[in-house]
Amino acid sequence: MCGFVGYCNTGFSESNNQRIIKEMADTIKHRGPDDESYYIDDSMVFGFRRLAIIDLEHGKQPMTDTITERVLQFNGEIYNYQEIRAFLEEKGYVFETESDTEVILRGYDYFGEKIVTQLRGMFAFVIWDKKANKLFGARDHFGIKPLYYYQADGEFVFGSEIKGLLPHPKLKKAFNETILADYLSMEYTTDQTTFFKDIYKVMPGHYFCYDLTNKEMSTTRYFDPVYPIQKQTREEETRKIEQAVEESVSAHLIADVEVGSFLSSGVDSSYILKTASEQQNIQSFSVGYEEEKFSELSYSTDFSDSIAVKNTSRKISADDFMNAIPNIQYHMDEPLSNPSAIPLYFVAQTASEKVKVVLSGEGADELFGGYNRYLDAIPYSKYDKTPRRIRVSLAKLAKKMPAMKGKRFLVRGALPIEERNFRIDYVFSFNERNQLLKNQQLNKDLHQETKKIFEKAPMKDEIHEMMYFDFHTWLPYDILLKADRMSMANSLELRVPFLDKEVMKVAATLPSKDLIQKNKTKVALRETANKKLAEHVANKPKLGFPSPLAEWIKREDIRADIQFAFHTDFAKTYFDQAYLDQLLEDHCAGKKANMRKIWSVYTLIVWYYQFFD
Repeated sequence: MCGFVGYCNTGFSESNNQRIIKEMADTIKHRGPDDESYYIDDSMVFGFRRLAIIDLEHGKQPMTDTITERVLQFNGEIYNYQEIRAFLEEKGYVFETESDTEVILRGYDYFGEKIVTQLRGMFAFVIWDKKANKLFGARDHFGIKPLYYYQADGEFVFGSEIKGLLPHPKLKKAFNETILADYLSMEYTTDQTTFFKDIYKVMPGHYFCYDLTNKEMSTTRYFDPVYPIQKQTREEETRKIEQAVEESVSAHLIADVEVGSFLSSGVDSSYILKTASEQQNIQSFSVGYEEEKFSELSYSTDFSDSIAVKNTSRKISADDFMNAIPNIQYHMDEPLSNPSAIPLYFVAQTASEKVKVVLSGEGADELFGGYNRYLDAIPYSKYDKTPRRIRVSLAKLAKKMPAMKGKRFLVRGALPIEERNFRIDYVFSFNERNQLLKNQQLNKDLHQETKKIFEKAPMKDEIHEMMYFDFHTWLPYDILLKADRMSMANSLELRVPFLDKEVMKVAATLPSKDLIQKNKTKVALRETANKKLAEHVANKPKLGFPSPLAEWIKREDIRADIQFAFHTDFAKTYFDQAYLDQLLEDHCAGKKANMRKIWSVYTLIVWYYQFFD
């Protein structure tokens, strides 16, 4: 795994190009501390930082094909590169290294843009085609690896992280206030925009072509999940899942350096670790809080002992947590208020002291139906058959009733799925945003944004619609964003065996009843895991990563830090400070549970001053 930056040369001298690209690459040195190298010609400038994992002596980038005059830089790992290489060798291609990088370069020559459909792995790459005068770039199917670009005033700048683009002298850094409502509602945006004006994400499962002649960019989606449900027995399902996961773990273990594995208290990381330990010696890494009621480190220790795997754990304190926030938000590139990012940062830091690669369990929930909120699909799928006029009438009646069991169900039951989706108004509701934002013109109704995604869902049953939505939003913009940034902040490669093309092919065939049941999530996956894990491990309820943050906020010094942030110039510009003060006051007095709201705004402010101070 590595990091790269680059730009289309619009008239800088060679000496200036050397200075600019080095400054850009140095900004992401944490992604690749092992090596640096550059490519410069009259039209294109590349900069690369390498974290050496495979073919340590070779595979240097940017990699140039002198015959085709194409240059490649690539971040990630291709797990089927040996099969693609064998195919290309049969076609007459000759290879000079053992790296997956060269396979992409030769593969592009043979397959063209369709090389992306051949690749199995996590990747973001760009290929400069000098003869065609165009830049081709792509991002993997799931969005595991990041890729950003700046396009304005005839300039085109790109790289693995936003911070790597910012040193470019013609890039005009500016805060994008238009997506404040998205963030304050859902904690992220649902499209390619970022909090930096004119800087965009290359979306997961997409490739782009930038024509340097006319300075035009086109993007193409090459992957979108489909769900070809199959009629099969549970035994057939578990056999296919087991085979796919074992094969994926085997592929993800390929490295010329030692590989470890993260271990939480959940079934996903336990299943990955157990499967990996059956294939090679491996060690695990865990993190928890000093407050025992929020920590499950005892589980990690017990489980690791039971499968004879060494476990290294770390406990973090409130001071550890708070002191790390500025650095973490800097590495995120965009504000992310999910508190679980902080322990992830510390477990990555701990692992990086002993290994260069770790496996992790991200992605199982989105593929196999793991979130507790998916259980709502069972009653709502039945209730939706009730005529809408009746559901609307019952919702109106329920709204007038005092708090009671079933009120929330009846109120939400009159809404279409895009409005019922829990991410809408997850932090601040529309009316709350109107109170918070000084300029109410920045507020907007986000239902149409979510509706666009739900309408594209290929399956029209509620569980698959919810999974499809999370696949396109929560997974890349929260789960994978923090996984990549927190691991790379510590120069650690994080691999996710569940997010594999072949695993997804199997998961996509499962009907709803084998994803969720009355009080159980990930039904088929848990039954598969139970073949290797004890029943109490395989069927352990999903907890997420509980945090003592709600209590920490009440601590006098932490409260003071937050209140100080609420009165900065940025906060004064965009927010009603009296409203923020009341949120904090009510929370600390125990009147309301405002942790999520407080932390969302505080995180945004801290992030802002990492980039715009």
